[in-house]
Amino acid sequence: MQPCSLGQTYLMKAGLLFSPDRGAFTITPAGRELLATNPPRITSTLLEQYPSFISFITAKVGHNIKQGAAPVLSSPTDAEHQTLEERVEAAHEELMSELRSNLLEHVLNQSPAFFEQLIVDLLVAMGYGGNHEDAAQRLGGTGDGGVDGVINEDQLGLDRLYVQAKRYVANNSVGRPDVQSFVGSLVGRGAQKGVFFTTSSFSTHAIEFVRNLTQRIVLIDGTTLADLMIEHGVGVRVSRTITVKKIDIDFFDPE
Repeated sequence: MQPCSLGQTYLMKAGLLFSPDRGAFTITPAGRELLATNPPRITSTLLEQYPSFISFITAKVGHNIKQGAAPVLSSPTDAEHQTLEERVEAAHEELMSELRSNLLEHVLNQSPAFFEQLIVDLLVAMGYGGNHEDAAQRLGGTGDGGVDGVINEDQLGLDRLYVQAKRYVANNSVGRPDVQSFVGSLVGRGAQKGVFFTTSSFSTHAIEFVRNLTQRIVLIDGTTLADLMIEHGVGVRVSRTITVKKIDIDFFDPE
């Protein structure tokens, strides 16, 4: 069997690999059954026989559409009809999708205190909270009424941002009651702005609830959290930079 080029994430999402520890992988019974059939190559099309992989791909394509990106290619046949630049873009999106998934897995494996510090690091990286020391003093400082912390929007503290953070597994979404409690806390403090972070997702009722409020409430789900971490360099580093160059037409046509 040829080595799989799809990466460990696809195999894990299909239930063929299990990661008992960081950097360690164990083949599952389902993986052994697949190996017993001696497939010439493991492709995403082959993995579509596994419901867990279908769920993963469906969620990923939905994220791409939400972000205005093209869906990730699902089979080598599709790739044959793409230009080289389109294949590079598709490969980049596949790497980004895998990075998002791995980021959330690492966050969920950490302690609640680590998650709290992660939110501090992210907010500071985004330009809120002044410095790490000031932000850390405010996050987790109230500890009551549905508010985890208060962050300055600017270094002078002229406006404040109220924060709530829930570290939930993917299938445990944040419902309207949690969001409503958070909003109630803001109303009690006369606050107008709040951000609710979670590693999972928000229910439809929770999302609908915040749309017509006088307060400005931003809901950051797990996918958006991972995107913000990547964008602002929190918990990630540059592995490789690839520069793609093309012909400079003006150089060859001075006129």
